[in-house]
Amino acid sequence: MLSKIEFKLRYYENKLGLFWALIKPLMDITIYYIVFNVILKQNIPAFASYLFIGLILFNFFIESTSGTISILHSKKYLYEYSNMNKLEIYLSTLLSNVIGFSFNLIMFLVFYVFIEPESIGLNINNFYIIPLFVNLFITALGVSLMLSSIFVLAKDITQIWQVFATVLMFISPLFYKLSSFKEALPSFDYVNPIAGIIINARRVMMQGLPPDFDLMIFDYGYGFLFLFIGLIMLNKIGSKAAEKL
Repeated sequence: MLSKIEFKLRYYENKLGLFWALIKPLMDITIYYIVFNVILKQNIPAFASYLFIGLILFNFFIESTSGTISILHSKKYLYEYSNMNKLEIYLSTLLSNVIGFSFNLIMFLVFYVFIEPESIGLNINNFYIIPLFVNLFITALGVSLMLSSIFVLAKDITQIWQVFATVLMFISPLFYKLSSFKEALPSFDYVNPIAGIIINARRVMMQGLPPDFDLMIFDYGYGFLFLFIGLIMLNKIGSKAAEKL
């Protein structure tokens, strides 16, 4: 119920409604396409689709984590005056983002299958996007728990995370050839879990290949590690959020 309410508040009060969920990645794609393909000439096959799938995954992570940093403050009435578990509040926010992501993924499939001239079409390996997205969801939830717990002690984390999100965008293979990315940052796809998820998403959605399972196992390891740390921090720091905030 909370997810539906949050989703409607985010989109349905606007004239264009749900299309705002699509407009942002489309604007980003247009800008980055001009910069990296027209000006810098990356010469990546199916570059618009390459950007599309990477950006909707990256944007889900950033929107989910940035949108929950101050959640223990902005929604403290929910756990102070009701029997709601704090974790349920986080889940409701992330699930509202899942609705927007699902819409974007459908638009990607329509674009890739019917518009992209270099498309290879649909493939059974496309279904691997589900466990890859579950990995992204777990990672986003874990990071959200950590960031919001830190916010209880230091509100500066909001500005710090904004800077880190920009850095993360440019050290993820959103705009570059995978070979160039690996050459410049060797083994960094195993260090940056968002990079690994994006790489595997392109494999299953655009190349018709199964994911790199070694990379996928690493990324799940990061996700559950972040979730474990986040739950500990929420239990120790979040329990005192109401009085500290």
